[in-house]
Amino acid sequence: MAKHDKTDIGISTLLNPVPVVMISASNLKGENNVCTVAWAGTVNSEPPIVSISLRKSRLTHDYVEETGEFVINLVNKSLAKPCDYVGVKSGRDEDKISKCGLSVYRSDYLEHAVAIKESPVNIFCKVISRQELGSHDMYLAEIKGIKADSYLLDENGRLCLDNARLVAYNHGEYYLLGEKIGFFGYSLASEEILKKRLGKT
Repeated sequence: MAKHDKTDIGISTLLNPVPVVMISASNLKGENNVCTVAWAGTVNSEPPIVSISLRKSRLTHDYVEETGEFVINLVNKSLAKPCDYVGVKSGRDEDKISKCGLSVYRSDYLEHAVAIKESPVNIFCKVISRQELGSHDMYLAEIKGIKADSYLLDENGRLCLDNARLVAYNHGEYYLLGEKIGFFGYSLASEEILKKRLGKT
C-alpha cells in the first residue's frame, strides 16, 4: 500500500490537535468551578470572539448559563495533570480547585467569573450567544481582557507564548508543543529573515 492511499475510518470528532484549556466560571453566589475543554477556538478578530462547547451536564455549564461569563485558562506542562483531573471529576462532588491546589483571582474585566492564577494566560470572556448543537452547547463570547504571567513578556513587552510550554490535545492524549518550524508568512520570507527568525534557511 502506498503512503497516501486512503481508507475510511468512520465519522468522529477527529479535527486534531486542539488546544486544551481549563474553563473557570462562578455562579451568582460566588461559588467557583473549573472544567477541561478541548473544543475551544477563535472565531473572529474584530471584535475578538472565541467559542467553547460544554455538555449540559457540566456544572460549569450551569455557571456560565447563570452569569454569562467564563475565563479560558491556557494550560502549560505543570498544569497538565490538574487539567486532566478537572476534566474527569465533577464539581458537583468536590471542590476541584482546592483539590488540585489551584488558586483563583478576580479582575475588573468580568463581574463574576474567576481566573486560575497558576495558568500562564487568562482570557476573560463575556457570552454573546449560545447554540444548542446536540451533545454540547456552543457559546460564542467576546474577549473582554487578557492577563499573562510577566515572564512571558520580552524587554519590548511582546508576548512570547513559546516560553509558556503550552499543551495540546491530540486524539485523547496530551502533548507538549515542540519544535518551531515556521511562522506566518515564512513561505515567502527571505533567507535573511528565515535565518533571523528560525536560525536556518
